[in-house]
Amino acid sequence: MVRSLKDRLRSRHNVAVTELSESAGLWQRASLAVVSVAERREPLERLFETIVRESEAHVPGHLVETGRDYLDGADAGPGGWGDDVP
Repeated sequence: MVRSLKDRLRSRHNVAVTELSESAGLWQRASLAVVSVAERREPLERLFETIVRESEAHVPGHLVETGRDYLDGADAGPGGWGDDVP
């Protein structure tokens, strides 16, 4: 089930997906991390909402928890790297 969901998310949404080791020993549970990159936050918010809805529809049972972290500007501040990158 986990591999099927990971493959589905990768192919349909062009994201990186990995299973986290924190739930590796737990029966019928899995923790996944999904990563994507975009120029603005709004497309990522829509993408992750779609991924959560799709995961809920694809996985029997229910999702226990979801969360999101965003890195703004990749350490170059809110404006990003701009023209400073050689």
